Amino acid sequence: MKSDRVKKGLAPFGHWVNIDGLLSTMALLAAMVLWGSSLVAMKYALSYFSPMVVVFARMIVATICFLPFIPTFSRLPLTRAHILPLTLMGFCEPCLYFLFEAAALGQTSASEASMITTLLPLLVAMASGLFLGERISRRTITGFIIAALGALWLSFAGSVSEQAPNPMLGNLLEFLAMVSATGYIILMKQLSRTLPPLFLTAMQAFIGTLFFGPLLLLPVVQLPAAFPISAVLSVLYLGTFVTIGAYGLYNFGVSRVAANQAAAFINLIPVFTLIMGFVLLGERLSGWQLMACIVVFCGVFLSQDTTEECENGKE
Repeated sequence: MKSDRVKKGLAPFGHWVNIDGLLSTMALLAAMVLWGSSLVAMKYALSYFSPMVVVFARMIVATICFLPFIPTFSRLPLTRAHILPLTLMGFCEPCLYFLFEAAALGQTSASEASMITTLLPLLVAMASGLFLGERISRRTITGFIIAALGALWLSFAGSVSEQAPNPMLGNLLEFLAMVSATGYIILMKQLSRTLPPLFLTAMQAFIGTLFFGPLLLLPVVQLPAAFPISAVLSVLYLGTFVTIGAYGLYNFGVSRVAANQAAAFINLIPVFTLIMGFVLLGERLSGWQLMACIVVFCGVFLSQDTTEECENGKE
């Protein structure tokens, strides 16, 4: 019997459609567009502000936006059992994730970093099998190996440029960001069974603010002397449309589909980032890098084993 949460509606040609599934798909697609743009906006903001300033600013902007929801959040059935997974979720992302990604974008281009994100669905597939009991096939493992080799090729083929002064180091840091994101998705999936996505998104912003705020006091952090309007708008965009919008939409989607299925949408991020990086930042990929991208996509495609439907997230 299907869950009561699954809703259906009549399509124009008389076919019944899963409204809940359609909404989750649209939410995940919208999140990918916003995340694809976030790498470009982040890269632009980092040309004016230090990484810690950018990350803290987007966290505090998001936290302020969530303040009106505090009365609603105070009525949620929170227990002591939620404290540890909530803390670990926030530590994985945004804390570790943005530490690695901000450092990565200082060393590699947004386009190359976006290609490394294609490894995330494969990491989630393996972690889901270990921690959520979701199925891992030999095909998935083979695809992961191929995609990982493609990512290594992409890193070695990268050449030093204004946008990518150290592409190998930058891509490694982006991979570590993906490992952190894997922990976030697994914990998010577990927490979404009892807590609403909006609250989980707010907790991410709040934990991120507490984590990154004290880091601004470190001597190595260069505080901005000027605030160009374009850079400020980029940070505001990251704090509202990305931190609230993208994460809120993705958390909504993850709460309604299997972790594997939601993570598969992340393969769309490079498509949007490559286009935006080309149009807005003038980034280019060499022929060898494009071939490496193809290898990564082939590995990801091979890993998408759909022979057995995963029921997690449909319960």
